[in-house]
Amino acid sequence: VPVREVAFLRFCKQLGEGLWAVVDVSMDGLGMEQGLAVASTTANMKCRRLPSGCVVQDTPSGFCKVTWVEHTVYDESSVHQLYRPLLRSGLALGAGRWLATLQRQYDCLDVLMPKQDSSADAMLEGSRSLLRLAERMMDNFCAGVSASSAEWSKLDDVTGSIGEDVRIMARRSVDEPGVPAGVVLCAATSVWMLVTPKRLFNFLCNEKTRAEWDILSKGGPMQEVT
Repeated sequence: VPVREVAFLRFCKQLGEGLWAVVDVSMDGLGMEQGLAVASTTANMKCRRLPSGCVVQDTPSGFCKVTWVEHTVYDESSVHQLYRPLLRSGLALGAGRWLATLQRQYDCLDVLMPKQDSSADAMLEGSRSLLRLAERMMDNFCAGVSASSAEWSKLDDVTGSIGEDVRIMARRSVDEPGVPAGVVLCAATSVWMLVTPKRLFNFLCNEKTRAEWDILSKGGPMQEVT
């Protein structure tokens, strides 16, 4: 799925006691006559956010209720047919994606925020270190597979067991935390699996079956860190 970059204005306002609204309006296509230094490029117009946003409501239980509405227009012709149902379902560009990101961000902040219980400082600091490590690993992974940092290309004039759908991308690593300086080579392909997505996800997350597919484990046991 190609990377989509959008530019939008965000307006936040408190509507009443314990009630807030966040509204997003796309800047693509507004032009310079509106006094906005945003160019309406072809790449931006492939995905455009229509008026969207959320309502945050306070509740007596101490939690907040978030209602998100998302309107997005995108060009499906540049998306592989394998991923078109995912986009049509709204999981990639819909409101559910924003809410999931918001929930993950809250979970991270909950770990990083200082606690009143001083007896758990050592355990809390360990959790923070793991969280920072996981965040750095995720950033490195996203940078490695993102098409915005480099272009994916086919393996031309290569024979053997390499399929036609294999793509490679090379980028140079400079001053990245936890990554040695040098060239990072990424390879990617898509295959059909005759299992449900949930079953495959559970299989990949199960540390007991990690050695069956992860060559980096070298057949040894894995232990989940929580």
